[in-house]
Amino acid sequence: MVIVDPTPRVANDPKSVKVNLTTGSGVEIVWKDGHPSAYTFKFLRDACPCALCEDERGKTGRKAGEPEKTAPGALPMFKPATKALAAEAVGKYALKFSWSDNHDLGIYSWAYLREICPCGECKRSEK
Repeated sequence: MVIVDPTPRVANDPKSVKVNLTTGSGVEIVWKDGHPSAYTFKFLRDACPCALCEDERGKTGRKAGEPEKTAPGALPMFKPATKALAAEAVGKYALKFSWSDNHDLGIYSWAYLREICPCGECKRSEK
């Protein structure tokens, strides 16, 4: 049995994708509908969609892309910034990163990246 998904995917497909590994600045996507999205690597690491990270965010009430909160009264510890060491395409539907903290489980689908777009326009439409 073949199930056809009638959901239009135009907005969730990228027209262009630029992964800035060398500069470490992040990922820039222009979607087929013309909407531009820019993600820092820190944001993407904090938004990792793997089951482990989703569970951790759920326990602490964080949204995708939100950094970990320090406990009240705790002194912030120095933690080196997590960097993307490599990025690869997963078929025609996603990106996968290898992070400097040895994490590489998350597969960032185009639909997920569009859903978590951190731009002001998308944040306003969430409310």
